[in-house]
Amino acid sequence: MSDARGKRSGWSWWYLLFIVQFIAVLWPPFYNRAEPYFIGIPFFYWYQMMWVIISAVITALIYLLTQRD
Repeated sequence: MSDARGKRSGWSWWYLLFIVQFIAVLWPPFYNRAEPYFIGIPFFYWYQMMWVIISAVITALIYLLTQRD
């Protein structure tokens, strides 16, 4: 029979945080420039690498907040 206690709902408002990271890296006018430089690295490159780390943190946060015992 169906047991509602063990069933996960497929949606959480925390998933909307994924939109932040997609917009930040998929909208080139945000980062399409060379300056400012960081340790000699143009903005275009360090901005994207920064979002790799931020996206990993956001994904881990969403996972932890939506995980059910």
